[in-house]
Amino acid sequence: MSIKSPVGRAFAPGHITGFFEIYDDPDPRRKGSTGCGVVIDGGIDTVVTKGVEHTEVFLDGVSVKADTTCSLIEQLVDFPVHVNCTSSIPIGCGFGASAAGSLSAAYALNDAFSLGLTSNQLVETVHIAEVSNGSGMGDVEGQYFGGVPIRKVPGCPPYGVLDRVPSPSFEVHCIVLGELSTGSVLNDDGLMRDINSAGRSALRSLLSRPTVTNFMEISKQFTVKCGLASDRVMDAIEAVGAAGGMASQAMLGETVFACSVEETKKDVVDALSTFAEVTTYNVTSCYEHPVKF
Repeated sequence: MSIKSPVGRAFAPGHITGFFEIYDDPDPRRKGSTGCGVVIDGGIDTVVTKGVEHTEVFLDGVSVKADTTCSLIEQLVDFPVHVNCTSSIPIGCGFGASAAGSLSAAYALNDAFSLGLTSNQLVETVHIAEVSNGSGMGDVEGQYFGGVPIRKVPGCPPYGVLDRVPSPSFEVHCIVLGELSTGSVLNDDGLMRDINSAGRSALRSLLSRPTVTNFMEISKQFTVKCGLASDRVMDAIEAVGAAGGMASQAMLGETVFACSVEETKKDVVDALSTFAEVTTYNVTSCYEHPVKF
């Protein structure tokens, strides 16, 4: 009789950052970013099993290096595992896929092998893996918190402090125009100074008026100030504005995300579709009423 290997399954949502500021610290638990973004219902499903000679990670059926996920696995277990991820978000385009893959793997490992860890402990291990590998600086906290999370103090629990823009559920419409390397931006000291200055100002402005409309407007201003957007990204953002919606660039990615009131939704989607295929996700918050941005 064969003995089946334990199986763990988990899902983690994607996270689109509108603006941010990076904070360095010798303690990886305190290192991270402040800022704000939206947590979407697309993300990464992960299944983990034991019974392999070496740890292996597959994404949509293809073997991948996945340094962050492998670092996470080494923190949690002392044996090799097979990790199979299925994504419903683009990879390397500003959707927080690295953190979603690692966070879902952490929950799946905890499930499969009865590790007995709390959610905060799992988030801490993913955060450390993210900042140590330079693949992210705050997505995991946002994904864990949900809705429209405001990262007020950097770092993982208990050091990081989060709040949320109160909002009903709403849709975001996204187009992907290419990839933008997170590492190439984080390693550019001059660019990071400009980003941090703009991100600090953006957070103050959002906290003075925490609405989705203000978040979108501040995110657009941040995009313009930092100069990370290509001409095509800026053209798409302006086209959405002309159609009666609000749009900005996903940080960090060659991606545009947009939202609108119901009356202008079709016009906004049509405007985006002239640049690339449009994918729509839901942002779910904690209460419901007719959407009025």
